Amino acid sequence: MIANLPYGVRKIVELGRALCTEPKLLLLDEPSSRLNVEETEVMGFWIEDIKKDLGITVIMVEHDMSLVSAVSDRVMALNYGKMLALGTAAEVQRDPEVVRAYLGSEA
Repeated sequence: MIANLPYGVRKIVELGRALCTEPKLLLLDEPSSRLNVEETEVMGFWIEDIKKDLGITVIMVEHDMSLVSAVSDRVMALNYGKMLALGTAAEVQRDPEVVRAYLGSEA
């Protein structure tokens, strides 16, 4: 039973279940939510494999910047629905508007 599996393994099973429909586009909402660092790294490997090996486009909403940086080709930062920046993870993290919105300080 899936309910008897560790939480991190259940998240991977959920990902596998989504792939059963053979999607062209996969939407992920906080895939690393409640995962520890090791489980988040494993999730990153799965997402990378889905993109590279299966050719599936992945769009995800995520706050864990280590995962975002590891798997994203492009990142969009939003603040109250307004786009602040679009680019690589590193570019977005350095963007002055993103720094102001998320850290409350000047870049």
